[in-house]
Amino acid sequence: MSYDRSLSFQYNNPTKIIFGENSVSEVGPEADNLGCSKALIVTDKGVVEAGLAAKVEKALGYRYTGIFDRCIQDSDFHLVNEGAALAIEKGADILISVGGGSVIDTAKGMAVVMKEGGRLQDYEGIQMLSRPQTPHLVVPTTAGTGSEATWAAVIKDRDQDIKMLICDYHLIPNTAILDPSMVAGLPSKLTACTGMDAFTHAVESIHALESQPISDAMAFQAIGMITEHLPRCVKDGSDLFARGQQQLAATMAGIAFSNAQLGLVHALSHSIGALFGVPHGLANSILLPHVMLFNLEDCAPRYKSVALAMGLDVNNLSDLEAGKAAAEAIWKFTKEMGIPQKLSETGIPGERLNEAANLSMADGTIIYNPRMVTGETELMEIFEAAW
Repeated sequence: MSYDRSLSFQYNNPTKIIFGENSVSEVGPEADNLGCSKALIVTDKGVVEAGLAAKVEKALGYRYTGIFDRCIQDSDFHLVNEGAALAIEKGADILISVGGGSVIDTAKGMAVVMKEGGRLQDYEGIQMLSRPQTPHLVVPTTAGTGSEATWAAVIKDRDQDIKMLICDYHLIPNTAILDPSMVAGLPSKLTACTGMDAFTHAVESIHALESQPISDAMAFQAIGMITEHLPRCVKDGSDLFARGQQQLAATMAGIAFSNAQLGLVHALSHSIGALFGVPHGLANSILLPHVMLFNLEDCAPRYKSVALAMGLDVNNLSDLEAGKAAAEAIWKFTKEMGIPQKLSETGIPGERLNEAANLSMADGTIIYNPRMVTGETELMEIFEAAW
């Protein structure tokens, strides 16, 4: 990658990461290291039914004080505030989130309400907090969001059908335990879609306006690891080596975008997720190549580097040709894993895409996109191409 003398950045990665098979056994000692003794597990019904929450409860031992298992896809403010009230009632001094991105983001929100009081809605925005929040330890059960190491929580306001961003360095979890055995049972379709969420994080952090050398290094490594190992995870969920590599890649991509920011793919995905309930990883997977082609003339050299990270032979191609090859390779990659290729396959009503375009213009990630978006007409062109 090339940079110039104007390069200036900050890099932040405070999360302690523990990796390895059966490393979930470390959850108790890690709570001790954070000076905590009363842990509330935050999770969802599916994780409970799979027996994964029970593993964490056993590892916590006497530190376990209760469970909030009402998390859902696209968590909302009401659930966050309800969960925080339960944690306070139980006297919890640490949250242990066990689940995917929505579970982790729910716990991030709960940590704020437990420390600051009021409602989570009061803290919407960027850098609204002035001190560390309730300690938070994460045990991911998917390998895509990277939320275990990011500064953002995406919480849905169901009254307005919008996704709201809360971004603050004090939201970043204290510790992440990446145990491949905790993701071994993830269904193949969900594995593929959450994996493409991580892939999108890596690509968007590379083309985002705040990209920088350290986050780029994380992102390029993540792209290579996902390209190699995600299809193996989809084909054989019991392949714990591949599962572990995908976990690491997802966390690395999360660290990358938490420093470099995101872009137009996420602005569009947030909108169709909020309006139509399209799973976030699936939306990202479908939209990523279309946005890359939209951005191509503004960041072709970076997309050539993406192509190289994917293992494509593009050294003899121009930057524009290589960038286009990267987008086409992503289509092939996702198709081979059985991921839908068109928004029309997700059940979105085509006549309402204009609502999504309008909502996307107000999304906070759009300002970091390498190509300036001048209006809804451009976004409609992307949506229609992806339809």
